[in-house]
Amino acid sequence: MTHVIAEPCIDVKDKACVAVCPVDCIHEDVPGEKPYNMLYIDPSECIDCGLCVPECPVDAIFHEEELPPQWAHFLEINRKAFEK
Repeated sequence: MTHVIAEPCIDVKDKACVAVCPVDCIHEDVPGEKPYNMLYIDPSECIDCGLCVPECPVDAIFHEEELPPQWAHFLEINRKAFEK
């Protein structure tokens, strides 16, 4: 299980979530390399602690099982952001 960053983060990228992540699994996009101007959670590094959720000022972080249907595709977007 993992947490997922969804659409509300696009063009916001508030890094309060990065500061509280104990495993540094939240990363900023690299222009031209990822599909959106946002932050991403590496699903292979996320320990599912949830510390990032209350820190997000735009409510963009969800547990994958609680991801709203309109943003379900962000689960795949976050995963693909870390494919080599």
